[in-house]
Order: sequence, then C-alpha cells, then structure tokens
Amino acid sequence: MDARFLGIADLVEVPSVAVVVDVMRAFTVAAWAFAQGAEKIVLAESLDEALALKARHPDWVALKDGPPAPGFDMVNSPGLLRSVDLGGRTVVQKTTAGTVGALAVREASLVLCAGFVVAETTARLLRTHKSDSVTFVVTGEDGQADEDLACAQYIARRVTEAGTDAAEFVRRAAESRAAAELTEGVRQGVHADDVALCLEVDRFPFAMVATLEGPLMVLRPRAMPSLTDDAPI
Repeated sequence: MDARFLGIADLVEVPSVAVVVDVMRAFTVAAWAFAQGAEKIVLAESLDEALALKARHPDWVALKDGPPAPGFDMVNSPGLLRSVDLGGRTVVQKTTAGTVGALAVREASLVLCAGFVVAETTARLLRTHKSDSVTFVVTGEDGQADEDLACAQYIARRVTEAGTDAAEFVRRAAESRAAAELTEGVRQGVHADDVALCLEVDRFPFAMVATLEGPLMVLRPRAMPSLTDDAPI
C-alpha cells in the first residue's frame, strides 16, 4: 500500500481513499459519542452551520472546540462526553481541525476518520478494502501535529504489518504539543483525563466512515470483525 501523509492545505487533488486523523480530540470524541449510543455525527462546516442544524433539529446534540458557548450542548472533550447518554441521538460536531479535514476530502470514494482508539479497526477496514493508495490527512498544526502523524503512521504500518507495536507511536503522541497544551490548561473545554483517553489504543471495535448524505457529511460507526476472526495477513 502506498501511503501519503498530507496536511489539509496540501490536498491538491481528491484522493481515492482518505484517512482523516485527529487524535486530540475530534475523532476520539466521535468514537466516544458512538460508544455512548450516538446514531450518527454530522460534521459541520462552521459554528454557524452547527447552530443552524441544531435550530432545525432541537433534539440533536451540538458540540464544539473550546469553552461552552450559547446554543451548544457540549464541548469537544472525551472525558466530559463519556458520562453522557447519547442513545439514538444525532451529534453535530464542529472542531478546529478534524471536521475541516474530513470535509476537505468529502469527494473521496472512502473517507475514514480515526484516532488511536479505533486504530486497528481502521487498519482492518483498509486491509479489507485492498486499496493501492491511501492518503492520511494529518489535521493538526497545518499537518505538523506529531500526535496525528504518529497515529497515521501507526495505522499505515498496521495495514501491512499486523504485529506492529503501538508503544513508540503513542510515546510520540504523549510528547506532542497538543498533549502538553491539554495537560497544562492552555486549551479550554478540557477534562483532566482527555490526554489519557486520546492515547488509548484500540478502545473501540469499530471504524468510522464518513459519507455524503445529501448536503451533509455524516460519520457513522462500522463494526469490524474481532482479531480472532481476521484471516492471516
């Protein structure tokens, strides 16, 4: 598999297969939302669009980066989200980098959104898809976020080498600028457990697939077979 690692601004053409990585915190939060029962996540283009969707659908749950704000139900924190019952709900998510990256590749034939918490299931879906070329979109810090790059490289390695150890990749993410900013309180809307939750490897047994449903980019979980069900690679 030919893997490319690009920042959002470096996407000059529509990839066939894209894996959009945002470890801290958009797609860790998305995975937790599904674990808490959410049916789907609508990826909003802007805060205004998120609020407009919420206004049209008052039962939807709107969340954003940063501190709490009028009209939004939650902030983009896995530590805060993990205690919320989202059974059957639709979530509207707008973040600084993750949702932007997913919308940038909306025309790709397959769009996966990922973090460490769904790394192996994402790799397994890519193995099943048997794509010759995969573009990993490193969303943070204009493509320089080491937590996102480390996760992307780990998933790419797992596609072809199922025995790859996560430890070194997780160490890089733990030492990233984003981890430091979350730990030190530089970013707002943070729970003390956020970094640890973002660094959990393979917490959830599903991948996350984003598709266009009418005018909206919608993220849904896709269950994958357990490791014991996988054919030898």
